[in-house]
Amino acid sequence: MVEREKFDHIEERLRVIEGGGNYAFADMAKLCLVLDVVIPPKFKVPDFDKYKGTNCPKNHLKMCRKMGAYVKDEKLLMHFFQESLTGAAVTWYTNQEPSRVHSWKDLMVAFIRQYQYNSDMALDIMQL
Repeated sequence: MVEREKFDHIEERLRVIEGGGNYAFADMAKLCLVLDVVIPPKFKVPDFDKYKGTNCPKNHLKMCRKMGAYVKDEKLLMHFFQESLTGAAVTWYTNQEPSRVHSWKDLMVAFIRQYQYNSDMALDIMQL
């Protein structure tokens, strides 16, 4: 019995040292902004110009028309929006709280709000 207790104690110490498989990224569902995305057979993500967070967010959304065939599938649109982002913009996307983004519109409003300053700072013809 004493040997079994020693063995259990050693196992417990190893779990503590190794983290016991209790990693923040162990649950894939917690990493996804959108759950239950159904990807159609033969679906291919269009090539997007990647948004870096330095130009007009509305113009970027217009470029996302490439996904127009899937306009009725909000989950698919929301999931693959990250493929059109890079750098700080993809970091912004991955940090979105799933409980606050329920629809494509929610995601777009949050995106525009985040990067609106790019549009506000753009000079128009009169300012030039």
